[in-house]
Amino acid sequence: MVLHVGVFLPLFFVAIVMGILASLLGVGGGVFMVPLLTLAGYVPTIQQAAGTSIAGVVFTSISSTIAYTLRHAIDFRVGLILMPTTILGAWCGARLTDLINAHWLSIGFGVLLLYPVTMMIQGKQPKEIGLSLHGEMKGTKLYVAGALIGLIAGTASGMFGIGGGTVMVPALAVFLGLDIVTAAATSLFVMVPSAMMGTYQHWVQGNVHPELALPLILGLVIGAQIGPRIGPHIPKRRLRQLFGVVLLYAAINMIVKGLR
Repeated sequence: MVLHVGVFLPLFFVAIVMGILASLLGVGGGVFMVPLLTLAGYVPTIQQAAGTSIAGVVFTSISSTIAYTLRHAIDFRVGLILMPTTILGAWCGARLTDLINAHWLSIGFGVLLLYPVTMMIQGKQPKEIGLSLHGEMKGTKLYVAGALIGLIAGTASGMFGIGGGTVMVPALAVFLGLDIVTAAATSLFVMVPSAMMGTYQHWVQGNVHPELALPLILGLVIGAQIGPRIGPHIPKRRLRQLFGVVLLYAAINMIVKGLR
C-alpha cells in the first residue's frame, strides 16, 4: 500500500464533510464516496469503488453508533431484528457484483428510491404517509417487515457500497413508524456488521483499495462524531428534506450509471 500526499489530503478533508452528512442522515457515506472515487478517476471500475467505499462505511457506522448510543437514540430491539438478514444481504450483494449485469440493477435501485425521495423532500412525517403503519408494529408483522427491510438494505449495501441507509432509514420511518432521528441512528447500528461482511466479500473479490480507504476512513470517523452533535439543533422537517435531496442524488446517480 503506497500513500501519496496529493491523494491522501484531498480525500481526508472531503471525507470529514461526508462523515458529517452521513451521520446526520443515517447513511454510511457510500452515496458520496462511490461517485467521488468513480468520477474523480481514483478507481477504474464501479465494483472497486463500491468495495473501497463499504470499507469506509464500517468505520463511519462504528463511530456514529458510539455517538448515538451516548445520546440513547438507537432502537436496539428493532436493530437486532434487522441485523441477521442485513448481514446476509450484504454478502449476497457483494457476491452478485461479479455475477449480474450491474446496469439493470443500478436502474432498478434508482427507481426504487423515487418514492422515499418524494416523501422526504416534502418533509412529511410517517403518520402523514398513506403507506405508513400507525402505531407500533408488533409480533409476526414486525419480524417479517424487519427481515425484508434488512435483506433489501443489506443487498443494496453490498452491491453498491452505500451502507444501506438510503433504503433502511425511510423504510424504518414509513413502515415501522420510527422517528427520523431514531431511524437514522438505528440504521447506522445495523450497518456495522453488515458493512463488515460486505467489505470482507469485496476484499476476497479484489475490489478494496486500502490506500484510498485509509484517508476516507480517518475523515469519515471525525465527521461522524461531529454530525450527531449538531443534529439536535437542526429542525426535523429540514433534516427529512435534506435526506430527500441526498436520496434524489443517489437515485439519479444510479439510473445514470445503469444507462451508460
